[in-house]
Amino acid sequence: MDPCLRRGAGVSAHLDFARRERVGRDVPSMSATPPAQRRLIGLLLALLLIAQIDQPYPEVALLQHIPTMLLIVASPWLLRRWPLSTAAVACIAFFLALHTLGGRYAYSNVPYDDWVRALTGTSLSEAFGWTRNHYDRLVHFAFGALSALPVAEVARRWGGLRARGAMLAVLGWVLSLSALYEVFEWLLTIVAAGETAERYNGQQGDMWDAQKDMALAALGAIAGLAIGVRK
Repeated sequence: MDPCLRRGAGVSAHLDFARRERVGRDVPSMSATPPAQRRLIGLLLALLLIAQIDQPYPEVALLQHIPTMLLIVASPWLLRRWPLSTAAVACIAFFLALHTLGGRYAYSNVPYDDWVRALTGTSLSEAFGWTRNHYDRLVHFAFGALSALPVAEVARRWGGLRARGAMLAVLGWVLSLSALYEVFEWLLTIVAAGETAERYNGQQGDMWDAQKDMALAALGAIAGLAIGVRK
């Protein structure tokens, strides 16, 4: 290509980018979010509101649901500042939906046995010999698995990392956030009333609960990387 044409094309592309940036600043934040992502956010908001109807454990409801509400409110700005693919947003929304369901029942009381018994005539606990409610284990595993795609996208697109670096970033994110969450739960048991702390903590008498939760999150991250983040 002629050098002059190449320079002209470069200037045109730069001006086009500048016009898009200027238009982007002029439109409302939510309008700049892709329609599919807006629907995901709307569905998550609806689920969060439904979860508050006849709330069975109001003493821990705020602790469980305020972080999700804050993320929903901030999501238009966050997605405009750091755009993600719709698949990555779906992973985040699905995890928060699982967390919202768990939060409604203070995790330890999610009635999955009743739901499965109504469909099959038996319960998961009876089938597998479980003596505790394992919904929290599922959500810890899901946190690791569903973090893989969005965290890898952020690491590669905004952190400039290659595939291997992005995979290490996913593992670092999952392990560090899991550890910080378990420390938060421990601190909560110190400052909160006994019953409130116990319901939020959901240890269910297992002295190794924190370690098992972190291990499941790490396994989930490895599974998510193996399935969805390979290039």
